[in-house]
Amino acid sequence: MTQTAKNYGGALYDLAKEDGLEAEILKELQVIDGCFGAEADYVKLLATASVPKQERRDILERDFGGKIQPYVLNFLMLLTERGYIREFHGCAEVFRHRYNEDAGILEAVAVTAIPLPSDLREKLLKKLSGTTGKKIDLCERIDPSVLGGIRLEMDGQQLDGTVRHRLDDIRKILGDTVL
Repeated sequence: MTQTAKNYGGALYDLAKEDGLEAEILKELQVIDGCFGAEADYVKLLATASVPKQERRDILERDFGGKIQPYVLNFLMLLTERGYIREFHGCAEVFRHRYNEDAGILEAVAVTAIPLPSDLREKLLKKLSGTTGKKIDLCERIDPSVLGGIRLEMDGQQLDGTVRHRLDDIRKILGDTVL
């Protein structure tokens, strides 16, 4: 994450927090981030210096005016005018991290070979919440190569209880065994 994203995303979060709009603005940032990811040409247009600034502002006003929080629209215009619109994703990430930290939310990723049944998902959420003391925002990823079990990624740590991991451990032990 760049320093620019940290500065701008953090400033937007501070502004949103002053007015109690953190959750609403977070949702809007996530939607816009998804749209920008799907429409790279749109971001490229907004970043093109040969297109006059006022034209780029008009594009943003036409597409977003009255549909999103004024803070978010002004933020998009500011990033566009200063040539930082390509930093939007990083800004949205900084905003989300700050929001989660203040709200006591911990993001976790569960990697499994097949989708988790709802009862196991609920048990996992309850266990993680009890262990960490935080609300858990669980994202599930399917990776058939894990074969079975679960790998949790959260807070910069990885807890690997997959069959693939155990087989790798056995291979290593057998490889180190002298006969």
